[in-house]
Amino acid sequence: MTSPAMLTRLEDIIDTSGAAPRIEAMLPSGVRHRQLRVRTLLLGMQLALADRRPAHLTEVHAALITLPGPDQARLGVTEDWDSGPHQLTYRQAERTFGLITRALKKDKPDGIPSAALATVLDDLLEASIPGKHKTTSASLAADWTDVESFSRPPHRGSSDCADPEASWGHRNSNLPGPKGEMFFGYYLSAATMTRDEDGPPVPELTRRITLSSCHADPVRALTPVLTRMTGAGIALGDILADSGYAHRDADAWALPLRAAGAQLVQDLHPHDRGPQGTHQGAIIANGNLYCPATPKPLLHLGPLPPAATPDDTAAHDIRTAELARHKLGRLTADDADGYHRVACPAAAGKLRCPLRPASMTLDRSRPEILTPPQHPPACCTRQTLTISPDVAAKTRQKHDYPSAAHRRSYTRRTGAERGFSTIKDPATNTISRGWCRLMGLTPTALWLACLHAIRNQRILRAWDARQAENQRRAAAGLPPRTRKRRRKTTLTSLTASP
Repeated sequence: MTSPAMLTRLEDIIDTSGAAPRIEAMLPSGVRHRQLRVRTLLLGMQLALADRRPAHLTEVHAALITLPGPDQARLGVTEDWDSGPHQLTYRQAERTFGLITRALKKDKPDGIPSAALATVLDDLLEASIPGKHKTTSASLAADWTDVESFSRPPHRGSSDCADPEASWGHRNSNLPGPKGEMFFGYYLSAATMTRDEDGPPVPELTRRITLSSCHADPVRALTPVLTRMTGAGIALGDILADSGYAHRDADAWALPLRAAGAQLVQDLHPHDRGPQGTHQGAIIANGNLYCPATPKPLLHLGPLPPAATPDDTAAHDIRTAELARHKLGRLTADDADGYHRVACPAAAGKLRCPLRPASMTLDRSRPEILTPPQHPPACCTRQTLTISPDVAAKTRQKHDYPSAAHRRSYTRRTGAERGFSTIKDPATNTISRGWCRLMGLTPTALWLACLHAIRNQRILRAWDARQAENQRRAAAGLPPRTRKRRRKTTLTSLTASP
């Protein structure tokens, strides 16, 4: 049973978003009075999810008719008809939801939400975040996951099924056997709040979501959702993403986000690592420009494996620090058109090179170029170089890859995975097949927006309780409570002899 405080909070979310009156204005005006309004239906959807019920219209109806009598009368669940008091029926909930779906979907579906639906998703999620948490962090962790349709897939060689907007997609699996499998449904993309690099911890709230058919690129579907945030007055900070985002064309991900003011912190796809050509003689590698005499082993450095020992980590950090000495130093920030200027690392005093006589007076703790190019390119002869935005546009990011600074910053991306784990938890609202039996992109997206709004409230309650506990312990002179790490048991440790 939902508490009065939660009911008030959910009504505030709907009213703050402004979604209900906008949708109401889009619905056709019928001859008969419609008892169930959009605001009440959205509230019933969130009440059902807050009560850990599946995303079924029968549960929406049950959640509304079990409210206290005064709330039912206030929300229009019960009305006085000529024949006497009338309580909302399931058919009325089904009709209102059908009208909303037809108003928000595209006339010709293409696997991407309509502009009206995208606005509703943005506003509902933004309204679920309290004002005091909106500016605590500008960093977002992006990721996508699978949402299986309730429809059976079409038979081989045909396209007829109950959910024509769904399509075949691929998902990873942690179960024994193959690590990947096919599914029929949609891709859910989400942007989760995470702490800034030098900022305090923040509640990992879902700030934006979108849903796309599996035949559409989830990266290209999420990019406009993030860039719209700047138009709403929300500044973009660090955007953390895995190699699935970084491997896309620069026009699909990197360039639009940089133009919106974001800084990228992302893993690089194996095909994008290492040397990727030259620019005015400088080697393009891992999103940066390096001296043409840079040792090749340094240019082929990869990220640390998950099971790296402290000694391996220290050795890796020494090599990445030496690689940074060979990087062309940036002299200016990007101008309005994305151009900036760089200088030779020897001219910047980071290493010793015979082609820069002044650098040979530096102390010998700096690396020295023993065999400079016989025919020095432009990067070795000019004082500075102007770099256009299309140079390493896809792989350029905030920190040098794969440096220690990048590794520490990138660890914040796990907030996106924790966000998906909470909506796939069987103890709450798992989005496994059958969770929502309504088919189509628009109904599924509306339910997912309501689910993430409810998830944000659960995260906020846990966050507030944890902060209160830390304050109590601080007042008592006790250290903050730390989380217990899960014990990891491997097959090797189980089979090892005593």
